[in-house]
Amino acid sequence: MDFNASEVILLLVLAIVLFGPEKLPELARKAARVLHYVRRIANDAQGRLREELGPEYADLNLADLNPKAFVAKHLGPDATAELDDVAAELKGARTSLDAAVAGSGDEETERPASADAMAAATPSARPATPFDPEAT
Repeated sequence: MDFNASEVILLLVLAIVLFGPEKLPELARKAARVLHYVRRIANDAQGRLREELGPEYADLNLADLNPKAFVAKHLGPDATAELDDVAAELKGARTSLDAAVAGSGDEETERPASADAMAAATPSARPATPFDPEAT
């Protein structure tokens, strides 16, 4: 996340208006403690994960677990460009398919009903199980 000077000033003014100048230093200290605590937990979790996985995963970076980053790291930038092309092609096919389905709204009455809808429409051969609200 990138902040410019005007956004920082706006946040500072908003914080002063909401909390007042006397409570602001205390809230900043609490926020810093929480941030430090969360970072420590994250670092401990990463350390434990590396320890459990063993020395062959010592250079494990959690950002590498992102599928796009994983492909870029192991297959190179050409593979990510190809994947972006395939994703754009699939998105175009999805859009045209959605448009075709939306344009043929009259065919919905001609389609056979699903098995769930047919089962709900036909009466059941078994009698309904009685329900006792006081039993629970």
